[in-house]
Amino acid sequence: MMDPHGESFLGWPAPPGQERTEAQWTAIAGQVRHAANKLGDPLPLCMPGEPQQCGRSAQQHALAWAAELKARSHHLIESYAPSAEAGTYAAGALYKERLEALRTPRA
Repeated sequence: MMDPHGESFLGWPAPPGQERTEAQWTAIAGQVRHAANKLGDPLPLCMPGEPQQCGRSAQQHALAWAAELKARSHHLIESYAPSAEAGTYAAGALYKERLEALRTPRA
């Protein structure tokens, strides 16, 4: 069975000013898949133009692979934190701090 690629969000509109080309989404999807592959079993070669194309867009792949990367990262924290407290901190407060830093525009 093929992994879900966001079928429930079929036509995800881009926020204003954040439109990307299919080529840009393909590059992003490939980079995110590469990162996720480093943390677990290889993800399928099913993006547009690949040997096992699944018919979903590069944008759908980028978001699906990002969700996979987030899940694999969280699993890594749960599995290898030296204590439950350290895992809770890394997956909670530290994660939120890093996310907020990414959301804050740089000068």
